[in-house]
Amino acid sequence: MSTFTIDTSTSRATPTPAPMKRLTVPAIRQAKGKAPLVMLTAYSIRMAQILDPHCDMLLVGDSLGQVIYGLPSTIPVSLDMMCAHGAAVVRGSYHALVVIDMPFGSYEESPEQAFRSAARVLKETGAAAVKLEGGEAMAETVAFLSARGIPVMGHVGLTPQAVNALGGYGARGRSDAEQAKLLRDAIAIDQAGAFAIVVEGVLEPIAVEMTHKIACPTIGIGASAACDGQVLVIDDMLGMFDRVPRFVKKFADLSSQIDAAVRQYAEDVRDRAFPTLDQTYQPKHPSNGLGKAE
Repeated sequence: MSTFTIDTSTSRATPTPAPMKRLTVPAIRQAKGKAPLVMLTAYSIRMAQILDPHCDMLLVGDSLGQVIYGLPSTIPVSLDMMCAHGAAVVRGSYHALVVIDMPFGSYEESPEQAFRSAARVLKETGAAAVKLEGGEAMAETVAFLSARGIPVMGHVGLTPQAVNALGGYGARGRSDAEQAKLLRDAIAIDQAGAFAIVVEGVLEPIAVEMTHKIACPTIGIGASAACDGQVLVIDDMLGMFDRVPRFVKKFADLSSQIDAAVRQYAEDVRDRAFPTLDQTYQPKHPSNGLGKAE
């Protein structure tokens, strides 16, 4: 295992962390069939600091395209974006394994292209692993990366980067043929060397069967509680958006709390009730108004 330390003297963004070992890829893989793994997305140092003590893995998801940048899908997300946010999350964590999404167009062309992109991500961020979408067609790439020291998390089922080909974000596995394809995809990525596989938006019986048939842990999102772990987009589960996928449980309603806080701030500013003496700096001695104490 490795440890991670951060400079605690520079700013409010770097509080002193509690001593703790960072989880490793082998530790995650060995969690198969044991206590469920906890995973959430993170895109910033402060959110990473808050989530880190509670999570086994932090995913710097390409969902940041929609959540952070307001893009219509994940497709426009760049390697530059992933590296910048990935580095921030690594700096803000010291316990969870950090996994970074490979954005669309950075790995599909060839295993060699995928290696160059993944190597850049790991070098620039300090993360432990990358995640890429796709089933049987990506098995060769997963094997190529794994054999060269780059841990890979797979992603099968509803794959957002393929939304144009899939025709939308509907659940996968409604036909016998699609169910068989999903199982082949999961098995192929597992056998290629993935240390875990995200299973997204599939009918629950398929998610359960996948979990039983592959050796690495399954991380469900819109799948089944029987998966070896779960992941959600942090902004969705904290209630930052009104519209979320049906598989999201809102564990908080932060958007309403933020709205109320900002409304109160705006009222206080307009009423000149803020700032008060407690939030301003006063001279130590009476002044003559010219900046000199009398």
